[in-house]
Amino acid sequence: MQKTIFVVDDNDTNLSMAKEALRAHYRVLTMPSATKMFALLEKITPDLILLDIEMPEMDGFEALQALKNDEEQAKIPVIFLTSMTDVSVEVRGFELGVIDFVTKPFSAPVLNNRIKTHLGIDEMIRERTLHLQEKTQQLQNLKSAIIFGFADLVENRDKNTGGHVERTAAYIELLTKVMIERGLYAEELKDLDMDLFVSSARLHDVGKIAISDTILNKPGKLTDEEFVTMKSHTTEGEMAIDQIATRSDDKEFLHNARLFAGSHHERWDGRGYPRGLAGDQIPLQGRIMAIADVYDALVSERPYKKAFTTEQAVDIITEGSGTQFEAAIVDLFIELKDQFEMVRQKY
Repeated sequence: MQKTIFVVDDNDTNLSMAKEALRAHYRVLTMPSATKMFALLEKITPDLILLDIEMPEMDGFEALQALKNDEEQAKIPVIFLTSMTDVSVEVRGFELGVIDFVTKPFSAPVLNNRIKTHLGIDEMIRERTLHLQEKTQQLQNLKSAIIFGFADLVENRDKNTGGHVERTAAYIELLTKVMIERGLYAEELKDLDMDLFVSSARLHDVGKIAISDTILNKPGKLTDEEFVTMKSHTTEGEMAIDQIATRSDDKEFLHNARLFAGSHHERWDGRGYPRGLAGDQIPLQGRIMAIADVYDALVSERPYKKAFTTEQAVDIITEGSGTQFEAAIVDLFIELKDQFEMVRQKY
């Protein structure tokens, strides 16, 4: 398939010469001004632009700057066609992002060779970028598979919490998306990688791997001593993630996972565990997960209790607003209660 070249010059002779020199190898579209070029860019994306510098209305520098300010158009390689030979012109052009200069009057062989070279480089960069993206996606898929496997391993040991990991992850995504939409904790959630954030939440109970089956699957109420052991799954989770961190450079993912694991049983009033943190001392990950985790526990059947309805769970969480849970996040949860119920039914 022929590559498309835009030639932008206010001189009709230059446009004709460029078209004649290139048409045997490329689809050539000529324009007498940058304004015409931008109008055509709304319909066609060329593989390369030959751009004159000295033009009325909008000169080549201004046109190049406008191209670079657009996320998609910035990817189009631009070569300046110019009779200007001042070094300062070249410096300015390269600073703005031009890839080369061709001096007018140009020869057809030189013009063709320059274009062929730069299109070849651009093609190679695109191929390598695509290859890197594919490799990155493969690594991401592998990491997700490991996370799912690790979370399933923990959940399969805990016979009382089937589907808990997937439900809480879905609840986390619901709450966090609305928080971003409303600008709640905008600074903390700025540039958040939602997939990474939600995926890391699946490891919030990873510390249960260190809890004995006798306690983990006890059908009745735990003794005080057993409850102390059960509470240690928060710090055990942190330690497990720290062990992974020493062998990995994925700091953002592991940072989120550690905070989910270590703080999801803290309470807004400071009466939670393992550290008795209060208010904003509790990481945001823990404050969000606290609601997701408790809601799921309430609406799920256990050997020692029947499942509560969503309305009953909402009432209980609402009563804990400002004491067990952060009030602002509880308010969002109440708005989303029907979607929480849909997630519960799905899983």
